[in-house]
Amino acid sequence: MAKKSKWLSLVMAGMLALSLTACGGGSKTDEGSNASGSGNSTETVKEKNVTITFQNIYPDPTDPKNKLMNKLVKQYEADHPNIKIELDSLNTDQQKLKLKTQAASKEVPDITVVNPAAQMQPFVEAKLLAPLNDMLDQNGLKDTFQDGLLNWYSFDGNTYALPDGNNIAVVYYNKELFDQAGVKVPTTFEEMLDVVKTLKSKGIQPMAIGEKDSWTGSFLFMNMLLRTNNGPGFLKDVLDKKKTFEDPAFTEAVDTFQSLVQAGAFQEGATSFDYNAGENLFKTGKVAMYFMGTWATGGIEASSVNGKVGVFKFPTIGGKGNPDEFMLAPGSAFAISADSKHLEETKAFLNWFMSSFPKEAFDAKGAVGIGQKVDGDFKAAGYSDMAMEVLNLFKEVKGGDLAFDNTMNPGTAQVHLTSIQNLFAQKQDTAEVAKEHQAAFEANNK
Repeated sequence: MAKKSKWLSLVMAGMLALSLTACGGGSKTDEGSNASGSGNSTETVKEKNVTITFQNIYPDPTDPKNKLMNKLVKQYEADHPNIKIELDSLNTDQQKLKLKTQAASKEVPDITVVNPAAQMQPFVEAKLLAPLNDMLDQNGLKDTFQDGLLNWYSFDGNTYALPDGNNIAVVYYNKELFDQAGVKVPTTFEEMLDVVKTLKSKGIQPMAIGEKDSWTGSFLFMNMLLRTNNGPGFLKDVLDKKKTFEDPAFTEAVDTFQSLVQAGAFQEGATSFDYNAGENLFKTGKVAMYFMGTWATGGIEASSVNGKVGVFKFPTIGGKGNPDEFMLAPGSAFAISADSKHLEETKAFLNWFMSSFPKEAFDAKGAVGIGQKVDGDFKAAGYSDMAMEVLNLFKEVKGGDLAFDNTMNPGTAQVHLTSIQNLFAQKQDTAEVAKEHQAAFEANNK
């Protein structure tokens, strides 16, 4: 099994920090206004009319994070009459594409969303993002984040973004549909394929995915690679030139992924469903399984299938892998434009927003998998049995891997995302898929 590295242990440490200090509280912002988490401030950073553009990936009104975002924005605007927060709510792939266009013209919104490590590095190197060290040092904000988490958003001693989550990938399943089909939770991939085939024979769609947003298929594929590689670190070995994409671990993962697609696991036209549409198939009880990061817990809990859903770890493949090793997902994160015309006001708002985030997320039943420490009794607060299952899984994390596009450079990552997406359209030659990946890696790492 691959040796656990320092970067992996940092994520694990953050995953396990679920119930520590309270995160609210008030102190002064960098311009001297009272920005307490209670929202009782009526002072403003500067007494002038200011509009802050807040790009985000919470477009789904049924998502608890969408609700708490709107609540906090309205509260801040009420307490700061001269500040207007203009929301630009997009799904993940739409936001990534729009930000690339904005970055090319150096018109990054006041607040935008970036992803950790390799995905955000080009924006940092282009000096498009403002360092947030000063903001983190105020109001005790830095201490609200789980240990080691901010390292994924830091370069050369500066932190450039504040994450909303720190998650693992699991399989959600509809217990009622499993019972109808007479199937049990699989512990091996071979059993999982049998479950898929049985569900299909009973007229039940086995799995949902929103593959129009191409990262979703990659996320699942990488969990398979984590198993076929018999542990984490495959992409690191490729980067270190110890392995290539033509390694048997990679080709076995491609074969495994294709076997799931070819068995009819996913809904017809999966590549025309975006993330929200794919997830809604599960949340409305139309499919039996849904592989996703644990950030989906709150939305599922707020849906019509609440009370009917359980979770399980992605199983072994051909006897390989450890189910206690997960896809690790330090979350998307809020960054501030280095060229913001309202830099101080924007920092003051984001400081207040993130200081308020843990308590509001907890109250909205959306605190499972957030990136900050949570002070509260989840069970007493009415979180579902499913949510408690997920929280218990965090305690069992023994390591894992990051997503492909959080590890490889953007050029290689884009070829990968398209390549995996193509597997949904028709079966591909496994050797050619491997060669395509290796060629992209070599072309982008000269």
